Amino acid sequence: MVNGRACAAYAGESVHAALLAAGYRVLRTTDHTGQPRGFFCGMGVCYDCLVTIDGEPNQRACMAPVHDGMEIRIDE
Repeated sequence: MVNGRACAAYAGESVHAALLAAGYRVLRTTDHTGQPRGFFCGMGVCYDCLVTIDGEPNQRACMAPVHDGMEIRIDE
């Protein structure tokens, strides 16, 4: 689930891959300027893909594997 909506994913893929395949491009905005942030490095270095996963904020979507029943929150 992404913000309460169903989202398909394949076993073994990252949250990043599932969100990208589902059409999500902006995951959050910056605190200071409100600029949109999304996917940049895809390997856990840049922290642009921070999302809330199962109530745990500031999780890197590119480093988290999907699992059944996962609840992802992003800024829309």
